[in-house]
Amino acid sequence: MNLIDALNWRYAAKRMNGNIVPAEKIQNIIEAARLAPSSMGLQPYNVLVISNPELKAKLQPAAYNQPQIVEASHLLVFAAWENVTAEHVETYINDIAATRGIPAESLDGFKASLMGIVNGRTHEQKHEWAARQAYIAFGTAIAAAAIEQVDATPMEGFVPDQVDAILGLREKGLRSVTILALGYRDASTDFLATSKKVRRSRELFVDELA
Repeated sequence: MNLIDALNWRYAAKRMNGNIVPAEKIQNIIEAARLAPSSMGLQPYNVLVISNPELKAKLQPAAYNQPQIVEASHLLVFAAWENVTAEHVETYINDIAATRGIPAESLDGFKASLMGIVNGRTHEQKHEWAARQAYIAFGTAIAAAAIEQVDATPMEGFVPDQVDAILGLREKGLRSVTILALGYRDASTDFLATSKKVRRSRELFVDELA
């Protein structure tokens, strides 16, 4: 299935049947998110993979009791760094140097650009920037799930502070941004399963500037 066919197939499943998604498919979706682009390649976010039924049950009230939280095979919680620090930059620069076999000093100009983010923005501005980067990986994971024929429900309907507390994210310097529920649609209880996809027409969506 090509990407366009996969995106036409997918929808935000409101009910899932509880069947387990094979590990290989989950790993492919996670790997796609890991390979997603981010500003300067810094990847200022983490992805938490949750399959434990008890933990999903604990999270459900924080997500307004939406059924996908417990019916999904896996939850991916995209959590942005609470802050971007000089230590983050130093670690990243050293990783680039080691991976590419080049001196870290050769990256001084790039490092200075990264430090501009660290020093030129407030704590909250850096978190908001990190959250925007997380959304790129989030969208990539949604597309990857469609290719894998795994239903993926994007979820912003949750109380971040509660999710953070349950998962201990603040202690790790993270704040939850969004959740992706992965599983298989329950066509018998989900009215959207057989509904036609509704999107704005290409004419309304695209402005071509020649």
